[in-house]
Amino acid sequence: MATHHEWGPRQQPEAPKQPLKKRAVVSSFIFKFPEDGKGKPVVALFRRSDKVNTYQHCLAPISGSIDISDTNPVATAWREIQEETKLLPSSLTIFRQGKPYSFSDLSVGREWTIYPFGFLLKSKAEGGQGEEGIQTDWEHEGWEWYDPDDVVDREEFGGVPRLKESLRRVWFEGDIGEQAGRVLAAGVHRLQTDHESGSRELAGFALGVLKDVIAEMGEDVTDSGWWEKVRMAGWHLWKNGRESMGAAILNVVISALTAIEAIRLESGGEGSKRDRILAAVDGLIAKRKSTTARINEAFTSYLRTNFLSTDEPKSTVTILTLSSSSTIRTGLLHACRYLDMQTLDLRILESRPLCEGVSTASSILSELKSQSQARSIPKVQMAIYTDSSAALASANLDIVLLGADRIATSGDVSNKAGSLPAVLSAKRASPSAKTVVLSELEKVSEPDGAGSQAAEESDPAEVIRGWRGEGVKGVDVVEQALAEVRDSTPPKADEEASVTLEVKNVYFEWTPSELVDAYVCEEGVWNVSSIRERSMWVGKQVERLFGGL
Repeated sequence: MATHHEWGPRQQPEAPKQPLKKRAVVSSFIFKFPEDGKGKPVVALFRRSDKVNTYQHCLAPISGSIDISDTNPVATAWREIQEETKLLPSSLTIFRQGKPYSFSDLSVGREWTIYPFGFLLKSKAEGGQGEEGIQTDWEHEGWEWYDPDDVVDREEFGGVPRLKESLRRVWFEGDIGEQAGRVLAAGVHRLQTDHESGSRELAGFALGVLKDVIAEMGEDVTDSGWWEKVRMAGWHLWKNGRESMGAAILNVVISALTAIEAIRLESGGEGSKRDRILAAVDGLIAKRKSTTARINEAFTSYLRTNFLSTDEPKSTVTILTLSSSSTIRTGLLHACRYLDMQTLDLRILESRPLCEGVSTASSILSELKSQSQARSIPKVQMAIYTDSSAALASANLDIVLLGADRIATSGDVSNKAGSLPAVLSAKRASPSAKTVVLSELEKVSEPDGAGSQAAEESDPAEVIRGWRGEGVKGVDVVEQALAEVRDSTPPKADEEASVTLEVKNVYFEWTPSELVDAYVCEEGVWNVSSIRERSMWVGKQVERLFGGL
C-alpha cells in the first residue's frame, strides 16, 4: 500500500528539477440525502486503485482531467462519472458547482486546478438506479458513504490532497455554520427551481438571502475568515442559484459586498458593525425600488422623443413583446399613465411552454382597468398571439420591446426563447421598427467570452404536460421513446444508436447586438460602447471580490 502523506501546509518534498506539469481536473462528489428528505446527506468517496498514476489507495471523489475536446468542465464531470461508476444521467442531478482553485503538489510534480462539483443520487423511487447502480471500474478498489463533516485533510483519514477543501466548496453547510448553511441552501434551491420569476425578482430574493445568511453568522465581522465566508456565500448565490440569470444576481451581490467591505474597514465601533452591515443591505434592497421609477421615466422619454414629439407624431404606437418581465410591465403601465397618445396597440406572444405572455397580458389588463377609473388613459388595444404567429404580429410595428436576463460585453441580449424570431420577423415585416431592450444595468454581465452564450434547458416534462393538456395525439409514443433512451446504456464511441429522440425545452436565447437599436436603462438610453464599459467594470469587481477565494 502506498504511503499516505500529510496534506497540510507544513511540509513539502524537495522541489523537483523539472517544472510542474499543469493539470485541470474535475472532482465530482456524489451525495445521497435521507429518504425522508430531512437531515444532511452522506457523500461517496472512492478509494483509488494501484493502477492509477497518482494517489494510489487514497480516498477521492470521481476525478478526471479536462480534455481539450470537452465542451466545459461540466461535460468532463458527466463523462468521468459515467466511465467510473456506470451511473446513467437519469440517476443523477447536478447539485452545485464549487469555485475552482489551484495548488501545487511537489510530490507528484503537478500543479492542479480543481473544478469541484456536487451531484445528487436519485433513489429508485425517484426514477434513478440508487446506489445499486454504482459499479466502479479499474480506477477504484472500493467506495463508502461518509458524513461530510467527518472528511478531513489529515494523514490518518487517507484522502487525496485538499480533499476537504474541494468538498467544502460544494458542501458549504459545514463551513459557514449549521443555521447559516440551511438558509443559504434553501435560498440557492429556491433560485434553482423558480422558473416563473424574472431575473430582477430573483436578484432581489438573492440579496435578501445574503442578508439572512449574514444575520446567522458570527458577529466578528472584522475576522478575515468571516469575510471569506460571506464572499463565498455571495459566489454560491451567483453561480449556483440560476446562472442564466446570474448577471442580475452578481450585480446585487457586488453592491452588497462592496458596502459590507467599506463598513468592515472603518475604524472603531466593532460591536455595532454587524448591525450596520445588515442595515446597509436593507438600504440596497430599498434603493432598488427607485431604479424602477428611473427606468420608467427613461422609457417614457424614449417613446415621447421618437414617436410623439416628431414632425409627424403618431396617434397609435404599436409594440410587440413577449414572456414575463416586471420591468416591461411597469414601463408600459407608466407610459399609459403619463404619455399623451391616443392609442397603444400592444401585442404579446404567449411564450410557451409556461405561457408567461398570457400572465403578463392578464396583469396589464387588470392594472389598466383600475387606472381607467381614476384617470384618463389612452385607448389600449391588446392582442395575444401564438408564438408561431410572430411574423403576423409584426405587421405595421413600431417597437419590438425585449427584457433582458443577461447582457453580454458585446451587447448581445439573453432573453426568453422566442425573442430572436420576434426581432427577425419585425425586421422583415416592419423594417423601420426599433428593437428596444428595457433593462436595469444590473443585467450587464462580467466579460466571460463564449461562456455567456450558453443556453439553459429546462425540464422537457413542462412541454409534454402542455401536449397532454391539449390532447395532442401521439404523446404516449413520444414518452415511451424518451423512457427507452433515458434508461438505455449509452452507445460506445464506435457505435451509433439506431433511433434517438429528445424534447428540447430551451428557456433562453441570444439576440445579437447588431439587431438592437437602443438599450433603455435607469441611466437613460445606452449604446454598445456604454454596455462594454459597464461589463468591464463588473469584471474588475468580480476579480477583486472573488479572485482570491
